[in-house]
Amino acid sequence: MSPRPRLELVEPVARPDERSIRALIWILSLGAFGLAWSITTVAAYVPPILHRFTDSSTIIGLVLAGEGIVALFLPFLVGPLSDATHTPLGRRRPYLLLALVPMSLSLALVGFMPSLFTTALVLVSFFIFYYVYEPPYRGLYPDLLPVAVYGRAQGAQHLLRGLALGGALVGGGVLLAVWPPFPFVVAAGVTFVSCGTVVALVRETDEREGPYQRLRTHLAAPWKIIRRNRTVRRFLIANTAWEATFAGMRTFVVLYFIFGLDQPKYVSSSVLAVVAAGYVVAAAVAGRLGDAFGLARVIAAASVVYGSGLVLAGFAQHWHWWYFALIAPVAVAGGMVMTLAWGLLFKLMPGEDRGAITGLAITTKGLGLVIGPLGIGAAIDIARPYLSATQGYADVWPAVGILILGVIPIVLRLADIEARGTERRAAA
Repeated sequence: MSPRPRLELVEPVARPDERSIRALIWILSLGAFGLAWSITTVAAYVPPILHRFTDSSTIIGLVLAGEGIVALFLPFLVGPLSDATHTPLGRRRPYLLLALVPMSLSLALVGFMPSLFTTALVLVSFFIFYYVYEPPYRGLYPDLLPVAVYGRAQGAQHLLRGLALGGALVGGGVLLAVWPPFPFVVAAGVTFVSCGTVVALVRETDEREGPYQRLRTHLAAPWKIIRRNRTVRRFLIANTAWEATFAGMRTFVVLYFIFGLDQPKYVSSSVLAVVAAGYVVAAAVAGRLGDAFGLARVIAAASVVYGSGLVLAGFAQHWHWWYFALIAPVAVAGGMVMTLAWGLLFKLMPGEDRGAITGLAITTKGLGLVIGPLGIGAAIDIARPYLSATQGYADVWPAVGILILGVIPIVLRLADIEARGTERRAAA
């Protein structure tokens, strides 16, 4: 007589409720707040620190270009490593914890360095640990959040990113006037608390299912993804254009207003304030629009306004205050593109190799940091004899606008892929 089957009580797996998801979205967004505050402080206030040691703009630019060089290579390694890691803390959080203290400490020390060499050395240290933290941090989003809230999650993240951008720019300027190291010490504290909260409060699920893969297999994953995954490859091309546009504008926008339009610094500050406000507005509405209509469709529609507005800005030869009425919608459209970009990647990426794919996407940010300023700087020099009214700086805007418009066909193709994926999930 065969034994009776043994009955075991199996507890149902509890799905996270809406309140838990909402709390997780905002906890994760604190990482973006800390990263944005730190990197904005570096971009805005390291040049005045370096100017104490050298009058060469080329040397200052080369020191800051260290970010792009680190971003080109390190995420390519750290992303796959986080896929291969299994610890009691999870896959991603060990790297966040490893980077947290040295990233914050390096940032705090920037203003105290006695020479150009030591300042550059501390900055390189900061960039290294910044890009040890960012790829695994980005990988937490597709690991922990359901697909249906990707747009909303990126909206929350970019809302805090916009607030950090404004806080670092405005507050940092006041602190710099009080004591040169002050902006960096405050930024280090903000970064440590915000990014540390993610490490302390996030709990990763154990994803060890599937056959064991050697570390070499994980390190080879980025090359395999580039060769075989056409969807991810298309996104990487589009993201390179978006990041190059952002990096190029960030580098030359103040010079455009001061030398191209012969305006005082408060004009460029006013324009940047409007752009930051547009970024916050975009972050507040883009996520829900993306979840309702499709992330890629909203990106494509916003890109038309964003790219066209940038191209048209190249025709300006004199400053008029009514330009704010044109700048505001273009800023909101640009903010929507940058807000939803990562959510689109999370929605399109396969379930495996998430760390490798986020590392690849951050590598395109490094590409943008290198080719954006260099390419647009060359375009300005080429245009200078022909655009003498603005000393060639008007060429900034069509140069970046064409990049945005040029990748719209790629985004539309990604919109079709996103829609088919949504239909499959709905039918399942």
